[in-house]
Amino acid sequence: MKLYKGLSQIKGPLAFISGVDDVSFNEQVIVTAADGEKRMGQVLEISGDTAVIQVFEGTSGLDVENSTVRFLGEPVMIPVSEQLIGRILSGTGAPRDGGPEIWADEKRDINGLPINPLHREYPREPLMTGISSIDALDTLIRGQKLPIFSGAGLPHNEIAAQLVRQTTIQGHESDFLIIFAGMGIKRDVAEYFINDFTKSGVLSRVVMFLNLADEPPIERLLTPRAALTAAEYFAFDKGYHTLVVMLDMTNYAEALREISMSREEVPSRKGFPGYLYSDFATLYERTGRIKGKKGSITQIPILSMPNDDITHPIPDLTGYITEGQIVLSRELFKRNIYPPIDALPSLSRLMKDGIGEGYTRKDHPHLFSQLYASYSHVQTTRALASIIGEEELSEIDKKYMKFGEEFENRFLKQGEYERRSFDETLDLGWDILSLLPKSELIRVSEDEIKEFYKEREQ
Repeated sequence: MKLYKGLSQIKGPLAFISGVDDVSFNEQVIVTAADGEKRMGQVLEISGDTAVIQVFEGTSGLDVENSTVRFLGEPVMIPVSEQLIGRILSGTGAPRDGGPEIWADEKRDINGLPINPLHREYPREPLMTGISSIDALDTLIRGQKLPIFSGAGLPHNEIAAQLVRQTTIQGHESDFLIIFAGMGIKRDVAEYFINDFTKSGVLSRVVMFLNLADEPPIERLLTPRAALTAAEYFAFDKGYHTLVVMLDMTNYAEALREISMSREEVPSRKGFPGYLYSDFATLYERTGRIKGKKGSITQIPILSMPNDDITHPIPDLTGYITEGQIVLSRELFKRNIYPPIDALPSLSRLMKDGIGEGYTRKDHPHLFSQLYASYSHVQTTRALASIIGEEELSEIDKKYMKFGEEFENRFLKQGEYERRSFDETLDLGWDILSLLPKSELIRVSEDEIKEFYKEREQ
């Protein structure tokens, strides 16, 4: 450990120190103020003999001349053990639930590494979320990274809580674990999640990492890395199937932009650093399955799109790295449909290999295709009705209008605490399809129609 006295410059959350040697990128440091207060930090950049340090607790009150910096010779580490289960931690892994310190035989570097493509096992088995619009239309596959694109004021917090409460893998309930990472969330939102998980009893299989809105933004960059390090330990060392829910990636990206501006880096789109894509990839690519390992990591990053703009750099770059997206609709939300998942722009690129006989049910692939095609036709019919009037529509178009109404109000809409099985979801899909005549069901087989279709009187 090396000790230096005096800083050359303080700029926002960054401290600059000159005359250093044998210092490493990402190395952990302790900055001690003139009054003896100790603050943790990390080496962000090294240029010649000058190191740039990001101070986790902020630089307010630090004295340039009298502050001291101790380099610890190792990156930021968190303790990993099964004692983490059921605990509420800070973004750097410190207890924030009033419980004891985490005692572990091992500490791990939170930066981790992406999974080697040669060692990846292709994701196949489905996870059951209990939410019909996800399970039937955007099936989540074990080892997949599937983001949720939301907007300000939409119920992504409620959906995140519901996913934590309900998601499971059939046959693996005992070795299924959820890692929840909250970045830059408000205190009342944090309390909502803690109370919800406690009352529902799922906290006993959850590890929570929380960085609050009034805490240093630099800690937001560490929170998802700490969460994924814990997930890797449980998945690949202990054999758990882990689901990592990360909320809100927009807060993470904005913290990254703030640090980039403090470093006077050349900005890219919307002021974000040009390496935003590669930085996201260091998080998302830590998801998956490894050949020969029992456990897996599935990831649901949740982000709020500024101004509901899906072309904004945060959702845009996320979509390039992940395997699909679930998009929330403000229009459905205004019509009191929860969860307001927009079926048409949402997709799961891996679901085709994880549904059907042996996974969900034999009719699932064709039923999904038929529901999607029929609902797409509803949008065309509604556009036509807005021009000529609904009374001028043909009889078959009127049936599609009825189908669209029931699809939204019965299939997409469900209670916040309502959990549907795969069979219940698929049976409901067939029941709603029965509003259409058999001649319109061109994406399902004759055998499936005979087994599942029951035409209803209009």
